[in-house]
Amino acid sequence: MTLVLLDTNAYLRLAKRIRPMLGVTFGQKGYVLTILKQVEEEVHGSSRLRFRYPWFDSPALASERLATRVRLSTEENERLQAATSVLRAHVLNNVRGYTSQDRTPPSPTDCFILAFGQIRPAIVVTDDLGMHLLARDFTIPVWHGHELLKKMLSAKLIESAQVCEIYEALENNNDLPKSWRLAKHVSFK
Repeated sequence: MTLVLLDTNAYLRLAKRIRPMLGVTFGQKGYVLTILKQVEEEVHGSSRLRFRYPWFDSPALASERLATRVRLSTEENERLQAATSVLRAHVLNNVRGYTSQDRTPPSPTDCFILAFGQIRPAIVVTDDLGMHLLARDFTIPVWHGHELLKKMLSAKLIESAQVCEIYEALENNNDLPKSWRLAKHVSFK
């Protein structure tokens, strides 16, 4: 089994259109998608996100998240806090590098998610270019959302029509990341 962690934006871009999504094993490497409790806390703590994604707390999605929640041992939690601290300090010491080329510095939640990818081997899915840079600095495996979508399509977890629907919805919501636009005619011919 290969754990795949979705950051907040990756989850919000896909959860409404791919059902069920979390906890489903797919692909030759046995990928299993999940999100961390911190992602839910980030959405609940943001009035902008709660307004923009009112479906987030639907009973079906909430129960899916709860059923696939990752549990940590005390030792793992301590290691996770230490790793998060190191990642956050690295970001704060290199703010200029994380704010150039359309990047935003990884938030504390972003650092936590990436640290989790170190503590429990996992692939982090994010379209945040700052997180990609931080992941590269610490050799943490990371994918763009469109890369996950391609793997789901290849594993027949989703169909081409769903990919088109997701792209169309993201375009209509003005939420199509540059990396997705570039991949649209290359990965999804």
